[in-house]
Formats: sequence, structure tokens, C-alpha cells
Amino acid sequence: MLLVVGLGNPGSQYAYNRHNIGFMAVDDIVHRHGFGPWRARFQGQVAEGMLGRVKTLALKPSTFMNRSGQAVGEAMRFYKLAPSDVVVIHDDLDLAPGKCRVKQGGGHGGHNGLRSIDQHIGPDYWRVRLGIGHPGDKALVNGYVLHDFAKSDEQWLDPLLEAVADAAPLLAEGAADRFMTRVALETRQA
Repeated sequence: MLLVVGLGNPGSQYAYNRHNIGFMAVDDIVHRHGFGPWRARFQGQVAEGMLGRVKTLALKPSTFMNRSGQAVGEAMRFYKLAPSDVVVIHDDLDLAPGKCRVKQGGGHGGHNGLRSIDQHIGPDYWRVRLGIGHPGDKALVNGYVLHDFAKSDEQWLDPLLEAVADAAPLLAEGAADRFMTRVALETRQA
């Protein structure tokens, strides 16, 4: 089983925030691959389905970003999963808007959602980093990530989310490089 986690903050007021790109990506994956309905479980919202031939649980923690690890740890323990069975999709300030990178393990890079997950399950899970760009000044970061995407961002955001959803079965197969290549090709970033 694969646990695919989208990071974000619950509530309609945060739905289109840059920090919620993980929630948006998981919503698109669930929709594209015909997962079951969302239901409350593991301090979050979960939907079950298949990515290719791999049974997958999608999770959007309801604990707010800074406590995401609580929900991830609870789901992981229930299903007796290893960190390598967990894929976390999140925003990344250090990547240009629309870029996508995947890696296993590493540091949290100051991301509070990743920091919380590291505390609960360790650092050896998979990370799908979706670039949102940087506001240019460290003092502006909190306001930047907690503001909605601009209308002009839709030209890269929509194709990125669609490409991630299309290529998600490659993640389930463990083909991270092929996943990144496909997303880059579909978003014309190759």
C-alpha cells in the first residue's frame, strides 16, 4: 500500500493558498484516478483507490500544516507502513513556479509541515516538491505562502497539477525519475 499525503491547511479560506498546492495535487489525483469519496479518518480526510496496480490511500491532514506529522504517523502506524511507502506532496519556495522534483529523504528546508512529519516518522519518506517560487525577501515568506495564487499563476499551476495527477501511477511503481520526466514533458519544462 502507498500513502500519498498532500500538505495544506484545512478550511475554505486556505483552499487556493500557495501553501495548499499539496492538497490541490492530491485532490486532482483522487479525481483523475476515480478514488472513493473523502471521509474523516486519521485526523484528516482520506480517500482510497488504485494508482496503477498499487492500492493507495490519499490523505489530507486536518491538523494544519505545522502538525501534519500527527495525521501521517497515525495512518502509517495503522497500516504498518514504512517511511518508504509514504509520498508527501508539498509546496517548495526554492523551486521556480511550476517545477517539480522528487527525492527520498533529506531535510525539511524550513518547511513546517515536513518538520512535523520528520518528528513523527523520520526523514526517509518520498517528497514531491512543487515549486511556487520565492517572494524575494525572507521576511515576506509567511504572507506569500498564505496568500492565494494569482490569476496569472494559473498558466503554470493548472498544467502542473494535471501532469502530477496523470503521472501519479509512476510514483506508485517507484519510478520517480520517469515521474519527473513525464511531468516536465507535460508542462513543457524538459
